[in-house]
Amino acid sequence: MTTHFVADTATLTGRSMRHIFRSADTIITTAVTPIALMLLFVFVFGGALRQSTGVENYVNYLLPGILLIAIASGIAYTAFRLFTDLQSGIFERFHSMPIARSSVLWAHVLTSLVANGITLAIIFGVGLLMGFRTSASPLAWLAVIGILGLFTLALTWLAVIAGLSAKTVDGASAFSYPLIFLPFISSAFVPTETMPGPVRWFAENQPVTSIVNSIQALFAGQPVGTDLWVALAWCVGILVVAYAGAMLVYRRRIA
Repeated sequence: MTTHFVADTATLTGRSMRHIFRSADTIITTAVTPIALMLLFVFVFGGALRQSTGVENYVNYLLPGILLIAIASGIAYTAFRLFTDLQSGIFERFHSMPIARSSVLWAHVLTSLVANGITLAIIFGVGLLMGFRTSASPLAWLAVIGILGLFTLALTWLAVIAGLSAKTVDGASAFSYPLIFLPFISSAFVPTETMPGPVRWFAENQPVTSIVNSIQALFAGQPVGTDLWVALAWCVGILVVAYAGAMLVYRRRIA
C-alpha cells in the first residue's frame, strides 16, 4: 500500500483546521482565562508584586508565564479532539484507507501548533495594549518563538497520550490541569527567592522556571545564560518521551 505522509498529513490537518475555524470559540475560550489572569495580576495585584519583582513594568515580567498557561490550556483541546475522533469511529475509517497511519496523529499535532499560535498572538496583542514593551532583537524574537513552539509541541504529544488513553471526554482534557498550575509555582509571577525552602526548590527545578527566565531575558535584551540550555533540555526531553509514549499507545490502540 503506497502512502504519502506529507500529503496525507496536510489533508488531515486541513480537515482539523476547518473544525477550528468553524468553532472559533475554542481559540477564544483558550485565550480568555490567560487574559483575565493577566488583567488581574497587573491591575489588582500589580502594585504589590512590583515590589517583589523589582520591576517598573510588571506586564513585561508577567507575560511569558501567561503565554505558557495559554499553551497548557490550549493542548487540552487537542486531547479532546483526538478522543472525539476515536469515539466517532473516524479513526477506523481513516485506517481503512491507503494513507500513512501516523499522519492521523500529526494532523492533530500541527493543528495544535497553529491554534495555539493564534491564541498566543491574541494574548500578546492584549499585552501590548496593557503596556508590554520589548527591546528584543530579531534573533531574540526567533528564539522566543522557537522556545514557545518547542514547548507547545512537547505538551501536545502529552495531550496525544491523554486523548488516546482516556475513557471519558472529561478525562481527556483533565490531564492539563497540573500543567496549567505549574507556572504558579515558578518564577512566572514572583522571583523564586521570595518562596519558602521546599517550594523554592521545586520552583527552581521544574521546566517552567527556566523557560520563563529565558523568555524574560530575551524580551529584555539581556544575556540568557544557562537558563536557555536548561529550558531546551526540558522541552526536548519531554518531547522525546511524550512522542515515544504516544506512538506506543497509538500502536496498541490500533492493533
